[in-house]
Amino acid sequence: MTNDEDVLFRTIERHELPALLDLYRHLHEADAPLPADDVVRLVWDDILQDPKMRVLVADLDGSLVASCTLAIIPNLTRGARPYGLVENVVTHPAHRRQGIGTRLLRHALQIAWEWNCYKVMLLTGSKSEGTLRFYEQAGFRKGIKTGFIAMPKEM
Repeated sequence: MTNDEDVLFRTIERHELPALLDLYRHLHEADAPLPADDVVRLVWDDILQDPKMRVLVADLDGSLVASCTLAIIPNLTRGARPYGLVENVVTHPAHRRQGIGTRLLRHALQIAWEWNCYKVMLLTGSKSEGTLRFYEQAGFRKGIKTGFIAMPKEM
């Protein structure tokens, strides 16, 4: 297990996009190719300029070894408290099972609680018991609600 003092949990910086995209190679075995660089940069700028979006990273000696995205969503129920959504959770395979991803998700939850979120949601497509335990160790509970996903039909 990596020591807490070895890893810095923080918000990503603008110049770290290439490192993030490299880390995302470990997120899905097969993913749609990215559009042209100028389009990627526009999306990146949108993410960075949105104060309710955070790309959080685990930095180990200057290398990004894990990441997740936290979106804070305004809400008119639950006393007008927002809720959070965590997506794109990934840890580099060489750094898995060291507690880094768990601590990163706990960092994301702490930020959500500072925003006064009444809940934070996370979906996973994995059926692996190890992956499900990972999310539970980070503070998420399964079986409370049922998730549904709609996707556009392929053309």
